[in-house]
Amino acid sequence: MRRLGVPELDAKVTADSLVQANLEGTDSHGISRLPIYARRLMDQRINKNPDIKIERSGSVIKVDGDNGLGQVVSYRSVQAAIPVAKETGIAGIAVHHSNHNGTAAYYCQHACREEMILIAMTNSPSGMIPHGGRQAYLGTNPIGFGFPVRSGPPVIVDMSSSVAARGKIILAAKEGREIPSGWAVDADGAVTTDPVAALQGGVLPFGGAKGFALATAIEILAGVLSGAGFGPHVQSIYHDRHGAADVGHFFILLNIAHWMPIEAYYDRLDQFIKELKAIPLAKHAEEICYPGERRFRRWQDRRKNGIPLSGDVCMELQKLAKICRVPFSLADEQGGDTRQGETH
Repeated sequence: MRRLGVPELDAKVTADSLVQANLEGTDSHGISRLPIYARRLMDQRINKNPDIKIERSGSVIKVDGDNGLGQVVSYRSVQAAIPVAKETGIAGIAVHHSNHNGTAAYYCQHACREEMILIAMTNSPSGMIPHGGRQAYLGTNPIGFGFPVRSGPPVIVDMSSSVAARGKIILAAKEGREIPSGWAVDADGAVTTDPVAALQGGVLPFGGAKGFALATAIEILAGVLSGAGFGPHVQSIYHDRHGAADVGHFFILLNIAHWMPIEAYYDRLDQFIKELKAIPLAKHAEEICYPGERRFRRWQDRRKNGIPLSGDVCMELQKLAKICRVPFSLADEQGGDTRQGETH
């Protein structure tokens, strides 16, 4: 990122977001995204040093991201909202003229460290079929929630409104793997396990009409209300003929201390989690995990044992390193060929 002219602090935020996604097992939003970010920075379709404009009116914050990296625009937006939420108890942030911003969990965790709750939404290029349709219109439109916990990992909900994130299909196509049946349809509306055909068709909403309804609500907040692109007007960074993406984000930041004493909140949440985990287990189940626990355990494991990367991703990173003149090498744990299997 620094070699491509991204300022140091912005480069650190972007790198941290990507590696954090891999550490937590969300590989579709991790380091595999770096090559496409780099290409779009090099061809000036993403602004390496954006003039991000943040306008406040009471608890309302409006952000023009100036076509910057999505992680940079989102991080600065949430940062700007923290003192507002500390003052008023709540901040609503509408962002336009941005790009793909990684995982919602990344911003939720940041808010939790400030003892705040965050709801994070973003739209994305058309990739999901409306319920009853056969042509993609909506993005896969993820939504995230972050709730700080007194001891232990925060409660983190991070999910797309589609059956699977489109990034997982992109990664499967890159690695030559099939996708599960029921994830997506091809251009004719037929269910497919071919990721390439799925990218030409569309991803299905989870829960049928329910996922479609959720994606619609997110599209209105992150796209229509923010002033960003929406539906097919959000451009894809993967298509060379497309211009600026104009992705929109929407965040709601809640300062817990304005709603109840922070210790009372922690006491009540501790009780909630304890009661949740005490529910009798289903047959073959080992435990009940609250949202965010498994994510934290993967983070612990990968911090210790390494992040698995496919051979294709490794080769892309090696090519990018040569272009950027960055010393870089990867070999698998046995010193073998990184083109097959995984390396850590």
